[in-house]
Amino acid sequence: MAHRTVLVVLFDDVQSLDVTGPVEVFAGAEQHTPGTYRVRTASLDGAPVRTSSGLTVVPDLALAEASVPDTLIVPGGRGSRNPDPRLVEWLRGHGTRARRLVSVCTGAILLARAGLLDGRRATTHWAYSDRLARDHPAVDVDPDPIFIRDGQVATSAGVTSGIDLALALVEEDLDRDAALTIARHLVVFLRRPGNQAQFSAQLAAQTARREPLRELQRWVAEHPGADLSVEALADRAGLSPRHFARAFRAETGTTPGRYVDRVRVEHARRLLEDTGDGVEEISRSSGYGTPEAMRRAFVRALGTSPAEYRRRFRPAPVH
Repeated sequence: MAHRTVLVVLFDDVQSLDVTGPVEVFAGAEQHTPGTYRVRTASLDGAPVRTSSGLTVVPDLALAEASVPDTLIVPGGRGSRNPDPRLVEWLRGHGTRARRLVSVCTGAILLARAGLLDGRRATTHWAYSDRLARDHPAVDVDPDPIFIRDGQVATSAGVTSGIDLALALVEEDLDRDAALTIARHLVVFLRRPGNQAQFSAQLAAQTARREPLRELQRWVAEHPGADLSVEALADRAGLSPRHFARAFRAETGTTPGRYVDRVRVEHARRLLEDTGDGVEEISRSSGYGTPEAMRRAFVRALGTSPAEYRRRFRPAPVH
């Protein structure tokens, strides 16, 4: 098997983890299955770059010297927001030649500037999704998933999601067991699916200002199997159902029902990942009541069934 070349673009003020996260995944894959990947880094002039955290990274070569890679990775960081025009021009001329074009975090802004995301669905770090959509209306920006594949182009959300995307690419090239072995080696708790939201329920919703509602948010997360109807939650908060629903949405930015849905899906996901409990038991403890109700919730939130989710994303036992 010939090496698949992975080329990572470097520039000043790049986010170091956007670079090292995917590099460690592909390097781990090479150790797992020798002869599969050759990872290279390149800057415009081949000169060392200083990352946004102050680290100095010495590239292997200049971009002008690089041959067409199998996978071209464009990281993000402060330097991607006001890039050297020469870098944008290089991407415009070379980005479509790679078999796969990948961005991490705000690397999507560089791809968009080069016209490589026009007409495509893409994501980026949640804090920059509005800017990407505003500045590049030809791009279909979805701020929610941790990564998106659209043809030969794959974009990922903030920082660590580059690891998830790289693991998905390794699974595509090799197999699931290789990807899970690398994830365990990197002590990545879970190789997350691309359509998983960038935020957990607790991060996606704002923390309520008032203590009764803030405490209620914590309580819901700890008791997903309880009666979490609007009426029951309102009673616990000491408010009328109508007043509670209005206040909860005003302070958290989401409805009680949507918040509960997220909490329950996350709780069920963790049990599917961590335990050998049956789907029926998990559905009850997560507040669904029946496996069918949990299946519908998973398909709606994650696009897959609980059984398929467990098969794909629970690491195999280490012997």
